[in-house]
Amino acid sequence: MGRQATAKAVERRRRKRAKATVSAATPSTSKSLGATATKPADVKSATRARAGKSAATESATKTATRKAAGGKNPAKATGKKPARKPAKVVGKNTTASAIRNAWDHVRGDISGLSAHPLTTYFLILVSVVLLTGLGLVMVLSASSITSYDGGAGSSFAYFNKQAMFAGVGLVLMYIASRMSLQFWKRTAWFAIIGGLAMQAAVFIPGLGKETKGNANWIGVGGFQIQPSEFLKVALALWLGLILAQKAGKMTTFGHAMIPVVPGVLAAAGLVVAGNDLGTGLVIMAMAIVCLWVGGFPMKYFLLLGSVLAAAVTFFVLSSQNRLDRIQAMLTGHADQSAADTMGQAWQSNHGLFSLASGGWLGVGLGASREKWSWLPEAHNDFIFAIIGEELGLVGTLVVILIFAVLGFGMVRVVMRSNSLMVQVATAGFFALIIGQAGINIGVVTGMLPVIGLPLPFVSYGGSSIIASLLAVGVVLSFARTEPGAEAAIAANRDRLRSSLAVLARKKRK
Repeated sequence: MGRQATAKAVERRRRKRAKATVSAATPSTSKSLGATATKPADVKSATRARAGKSAATESATKTATRKAAGGKNPAKATGKKPARKPAKVVGKNTTASAIRNAWDHVRGDISGLSAHPLTTYFLILVSVVLLTGLGLVMVLSASSITSYDGGAGSSFAYFNKQAMFAGVGLVLMYIASRMSLQFWKRTAWFAIIGGLAMQAAVFIPGLGKETKGNANWIGVGGFQIQPSEFLKVALALWLGLILAQKAGKMTTFGHAMIPVVPGVLAAAGLVVAGNDLGTGLVIMAMAIVCLWVGGFPMKYFLLLGSVLAAAVTFFVLSSQNRLDRIQAMLTGHADQSAADTMGQAWQSNHGLFSLASGGWLGVGLGASREKWSWLPEAHNDFIFAIIGEELGLVGTLVVILIFAVLGFGMVRVVMRSNSLMVQVATAGFFALIIGQAGINIGVVTGMLPVIGLPLPFVSYGGSSIIASLLAVGVVLSFARTEPGAEAAIAANRDRLRSSLAVLARKKRK
C-alpha cells in the first residue's frame, strides 16, 4: 500500500509538471503562428470582463465628477449642454464638389475654344450670316405693303432686289476673305482714289441723282449706287496702310498731317457737300478711331478733332431742317405745343409707337400695323422699329446681341494681330459697322435725331449691304492671318472632302 501511494503521488506530480509546461508553451506557439488558441467561450468571457471594467471605470468617473460638482449633473451645474461633434454633411459637400468640377470643365472648354485659331473667324462669319438672313426676312415683312402699293403689283419686289444684293455681297465677301494681307496693302491706294472719284461723280449733271434732298447717288442703268458706302470701306483700308507705314515717324507736323488729314477731309467734305451729314459723321467717327488706334500724336489728334467738331456745328446750325430734327428729338410727342407730331416728329413718334406696341414677344411676324404707310421708311432706316413690333423686346435684344458678338469678333482681330495695318483697318470697320448700328438704334429709340442711316445687313439698300459684306470679307481675311488659322482651315476642308467622299460611295452602293 505504501508503495502504491507513493507511485500515485509521483504520477500526480509528473502530470502537474506536464500541464504547466504545456500552458507555458501555448501562448508563444499561438503568437508565432498568428492564430488564437482561446476558445469562443473564453473570448466572450474576456470581452464581458473588459466591458465590465470599462463600465465600472466610467461609472467611477461620473461619480467623481458629480462629487466635484456638488452632487449634481455637470451639464446642469454649468448650465451648458455638452458639445456635440458636427455631423458630416455628405450631400452638400458632394453637390458643391460636383458643381465645382462641372464649372472647371466648362471653363476649360471655354478657354480651349477661345484659344482656337478659327474662333474669331467663325464668330464674325456666323454673326454676319445671321444678320443678313434676319434682314431678308424683315425686309420682306416690312416692305410687302409699300411694295404692292407702290405700283409694283407684287409684295416681293423689294425683297427680290434685296436678295439679289445680298447674294452679290456674299460672293464679294467670300472673294475678299480669300485675299492675303499683301493684296490689301497693294490695293489700298487704288481703293481710296477710286472711292473719292466715285463720290465726286455725284456732282456730274446727268450722272448724279438726288433722293429726298440727298445728292449722294449715281444712276447706272436701272440701278442707283451710293458711292459713300464704298468710300467708307476704302478709307478704313487706306488709313490702316498709311498709319502702319508712318508708325514712329509722326514727330513733325508734316509727317503727321500729310496725307492722312487731307484724305479724311476730302472724303468727309465730298459726302457732306452732297447734303448727307449722317454719313459724313460716320466717316469722321471712323477716322478718329483709326487715328487713335494708329498712334496719331495727341496734340495733332486734338487739333483735328476740334476742326471736325467745329465743322459739324456749323453744318447743323446752318440748316433749319437739322435744327428741327434735333428739336423733335428733344420734345417729341410729349409737348404738343412745342412739336407737331404730324410734321417733323411724325417718323420718330411712330417708331416709338411701333416699339411700344410690340411688348415682350411682339404681335407676330408679318403682323405689324405701322408698316401700313404709318411709319415712313419702315423697310429701310426704321426697320428696327418693325423688328420690335413684330418680334417684341426679345427680338430687338437678340439683334443687339448678334451685333455685340460681331463687335467682339472684330475686337479679337485687333487684339490678336501683330500687324498695325490690320489693327487700324479693323478698328475702322468696327466703327463703321457697329457704330452705325448703334446710331441707327439710337435714332429709332428716340435717343438721337433722325439722320438717315440704315441698319447694317438688315435695312433695305443695295449699296449698304454690298459694302458692309465687302468690309466683313476684308476683316475675315485679316482673321485668317492669326497663327494656326490657315492650317485649321485646310484641316477642316480635308475633313469635309473626306466626309463627302464617304457619302458619295454610300450613295453609289
